[in-house]
Amino acid sequence: MEKVTIDQLVKLLDAEVPWINNLGLNIEHLAEGEARIRLPFNKNMLRPGGTIGGPTMMMLADTNMYITVLSAVGLVKLAVTSNFNINFLRRPNPTDLIASGRVLKVGRRLAVVEVSIESQGADGIVAHATGTYSIPGKA
Repeated sequence: MEKVTIDQLVKLLDAEVPWINNLGLNIEHLAEGEARIRLPFNKNMLRPGGTIGGPTMMMLADTNMYITVLSAVGLVKLAVTSNFNINFLRRPNPTDLIASGRVLKVGRRLAVVEVSIESQGADGIVAHATGTYSIPGKA
């Protein structure tokens, strides 16, 4: 049984994190404990050398983690990143980026998540991130 729907998440993100709308992020898949989101390519993402910059991939990974955690625990707005690690594995193409995340473990106060980022049309992943989210207790 799903904890949250795409529509519920989109409404939450629109209300609480409106800058995501400016990026055009799209939730393509959502199930309990997993999510896939797409970040459409924009030339403003490029860094010198014609590749997508690391901060863009970090934002995408962390946003995916938030969505993935909420898919597992419900609409807990104040779940926050408490740890984040990313490995950049290869140069991404100047195309859409797709982030696929899954929850590795959910406890009462913490959730551990991993995210793989692909560059549309390329083989293999371009970045891999892990993170821990702090889940606030019930008031």
